[in-house]
Amino acid sequence: MSDGQADSRGRIPETPTRAMMDESATTAPESPHRRPQAGPAPPREGSPSRETAHASHAAAQGGHAALARAYTPPRHGRRDAYAALDLGTNNCRLLVAEPASHGFRVIDAFSRIVRLGEGLGTSDRLSEEAVERTVEALRICRAKMQARGVVRSKIIATEACRLAVNGAAFVERVRAEVGLDLEIVDRQTEAYLAVTGCAALADPRAESVVIFDIGGGSTEIAWLDGAATNPSADPTLRIRAWDSLPVGVVTLAERHGGVEVTRHTFEGMVEEVSEKLSGFAIRAASAATGANFHLLGTSGTVTTLAAMHLRLVRYERRRVDGLWMSDAEVSEAIDDLLGTRLQQRADNPCIGRDRADLVLAGCAILEAIRRAFPSERLRIADRGLREGLLMNMMREDGVWRRGGYR
Repeated sequence: MSDGQADSRGRIPETPTRAMMDESATTAPESPHRRPQAGPAPPREGSPSRETAHASHAAAQGGHAALARAYTPPRHGRRDAYAALDLGTNNCRLLVAEPASHGFRVIDAFSRIVRLGEGLGTSDRLSEEAVERTVEALRICRAKMQARGVVRSKIIATEACRLAVNGAAFVERVRAEVGLDLEIVDRQTEAYLAVTGCAALADPRAESVVIFDIGGGSTEIAWLDGAATNPSADPTLRIRAWDSLPVGVVTLAERHGGVEVTRHTFEGMVEEVSEKLSGFAIRAASAATGANFHLLGTSGTVTTLAAMHLRLVRYERRRVDGLWMSDAEVSEAIDDLLGTRLQQRADNPCIGRDRADLVLAGCAILEAIRRAFPSERLRIADRGLREGLLMNMMREDGVWRRGGYR
């Protein structure tokens, strides 16, 4: 779902640019678990009813039998490794982690821009070139999982595979050639996982938060209503409304152009996103009236803006994840980016050549959200689906109830 989000820095040779760098250790609070429930697919968008909210929450929390071995307690002195892989429209990202006190510790990671959804804005098929790039990245992920002795994994694909007529055929090819079982998740599950992965960064005093994840092919957004009861409470139970907008940085840049973006072009992108956002904006109109309301965003777009605001010469996840930016600071960072040319963006180590033509499309999506939900504060999250998947698997296995994890 994220638009080439670059996490820091395990620095493995395959990832020379920011957009392709590996992530370093991270922790997240525990989240409660429910097993997946059988039933019809959840609706595309809306304010969830009790039934649909429960079903999607359970799907987001649950494991997938084809992806996991039965859990056995770790041997003395060793903690078992878990893996979460998110294959989005733009990026292929893997985290391998082991349980730690009230969270987990990342022991390996991989992130590579593959642009699986390249061309989907004008076609309905995954191209052979994009599939080849993605299969190569998935082979690397498979090797990392094997090297780390992963005992359980969750491997998901999102918008590109949902939209493409050959998405199912691609999943079968990955299974046959790579040995990984991809699960194409629905939009509501993706939105709920995004909330699970980064809601821990919400201000505990906030009685209303709008969380969004700007992806390559879609943008997930949710309104959390009511204050968190405690740090380990399940944040998905606070979702009052959600949506999955059929627009992301890849599709938006393909339609409007991302090489030389004028302010007129930028406004055209903002207007398109605003139209797609209007339904959610109506349903969540009262969100901004909640005490201590703020926005919470995850994606390469927001982490790039944070890095620019901090004037980093090299991306540093620990300085970005959890950073608060004021409304004026966000506006200034976007304005600075609008004043750059493609080569300047490509030369910026916090953007890189692979995302230089996409970052302003992401800024347009962010701008549409800011106009719909004016807020004095934006919190930056360098975390998301994979963190949510890892926490759900570990919680399901009860690892924190076992010795040594408290």
